[in-house]
Amino acid sequence: MLLTPARAGQEALQVIPEFGTIPGVDELNREFAEIAERAGTALRRIGTSRLGEPLWALTVGSGPAHAVVFGGVHPNEPIGALTATHLARTLVEDSSLREALGYTWHIVPCIDPDGARLNEGWFGGPFTRGHYARHFYRPAGREQVEWTFPFAYKNAYFDRMMPETVALMRLIDDTEPAFMCSLHNGEHGGVYYYVSRETPGLYEHLQAIPAALNLPLDTGEPEMPYIRRLADAIFRMSRTEEAYDFAESAGLDPSEVDIGGSSSAYAEKYGTLSLVTEVPYWSHPDADDNTPAGTSYADALSRRADGLADLGEVLENALRAVEPDLSVESPFLRASRAFIPAFSRGAQQERYRAGQPDADRPATKAELFGCLDRVHCFRLRYGGMLLRALDGELAIGNGTPAIRAQHAALATAYDAWVSEAEEGTTSTLIPLGDLAAVQYAAILTTSVYAVAEPPA
Repeated sequence: MLLTPARAGQEALQVIPEFGTIPGVDELNREFAEIAERAGTALRRIGTSRLGEPLWALTVGSGPAHAVVFGGVHPNEPIGALTATHLARTLVEDSSLREALGYTWHIVPCIDPDGARLNEGWFGGPFTRGHYARHFYRPAGREQVEWTFPFAYKNAYFDRMMPETVALMRLIDDTEPAFMCSLHNGEHGGVYYYVSRETPGLYEHLQAIPAALNLPLDTGEPEMPYIRRLADAIFRMSRTEEAYDFAESAGLDPSEVDIGGSSSAYAEKYGTLSLVTEVPYWSHPDADDNTPAGTSYADALSRRADGLADLGEVLENALRAVEPDLSVESPFLRASRAFIPAFSRGAQQERYRAGQPDADRPATKAELFGCLDRVHCFRLRYGGMLLRALDGELAIGNGTPAIRAQHAALATAYDAWVSEAEEGTTSTLIPLGDLAAVQYAAILTTSVYAVAEPPA
C-alpha cells in the first residue's frame, strides 16, 4: 500500500472510533496492557512520576524511522488518551498499515498521570463547560511536562526538569524520532495545528481533516501574539525565546516567563518534525467566520484586556484575603498562585497590542470570538481551580471566617461566569470519537510527510 499524506488522512477517517467517556489513568493503563499482550510484547517503563507512578511506553513496528507519540502532556487535555489508544490498537492489528508507514512507533498513553487524576472528575461527563471547569486542573508552568525542558536564553535559565520530563527526554534521545506528536487539545471553537517547521506541502491535507467531519477550523486569534501563522489554522510551534522577547517589547518583565523549553524544541537537534493538533470539546460557528465583526481589532483586544484585568482583580483579592489562613500546599493552590498574577500581565500585554498601528483595522468575527471567549475560558478554568483549593481547606476542617467568606463570594461569582459563558450560546458538543479521529488522521498524514519530505 503506497501512502501519501492525503491518502493517509483519508484512510484514517474511514473508521471513526466511538467513545462515550474519557478513560481515567487506571483504565488507560489496563487498555494499554491488553494491547501489548495482544501484540505479544511488553510495555516498557520509561520513568516514574513525581508521586511514584510508573510511566509506560508501547513499542509497535520495526521500521527504520522512529515516531514518538505521547498523551497527557497537559492533564486537562485528555483527548490524546483516546487517540493514543486508537493508534496503538490499529497499529497492532493492521500489519499492512504498519509496513506502509515504515516506522517503529513509541506510544506513551499518559506522561503526567498525577495531573490527569486531578481531572478525572469530569471525564465521565456531563460535558458542559461548567462541569468541566469546576473539576479542572492545569499545573503551574514549571510543573508542566511540555514546558520544563532545558532552556537558556539571554538572562533566562531553566534546568528544573521534572521526572516525567526527564523520562520523555530519554525516550527522544534513545529514538531520535523523525516524527513526534505531543497530544494536546483545545477547549472551545475550532481545530488548529502547530508544526515545528514550515511544511507547505502538508497544510492543505491537515485542513481537509476537520472539514471531512464537518468541524470548523479555528481561523481567529493565535494563543499567543508572537506565534507565527503559516496558513489558516496552522501555526509554527511557539518557542520560549519568543515569549521572552515579546515580554521585553511589551514592557513586561521577561524574568516572569518562568518555564523551560518545549518537547519540540528539544527534539529539533534530531531533525524531528513535531505536530500538535488542537481539537476543541465544543465547536462554535464564529471560530472560522472571517466576515467583519462590526468593531475594530484594537477594540476586541481592549475588551479582552478589560476582562482579564477584572478577572485578575477578583481572584487576586480572594487569594490575598485567605493566604494567612491557608494550610495545604495543594496542586490547586500552587497553580492558582502561578496563574492568577498572569491575568494582570495579560491585560497589560493586550493593551500594548491594541495600541500598535496594525491593530487599527476591522476585526473578523473569528478574531472577536477568540478575544472574548478567552476571558470566559480563563474565568471558568482558574476560578474553578481556586475554588478547588478552598474546597480542600474546608474538607480538612480549616473553615476560618476568611476562607468561608471568600469561598462563598467566589462561588457566587463563579456561577454567574458559568451562566454568562453558556447563555445563548450556539456551541455544539463534539463527539469524542470525532476529536480522536482528527488527531489520529493528522498523526498518519504528518508521519507520512515527515519521511517523504525530510528537513533540508
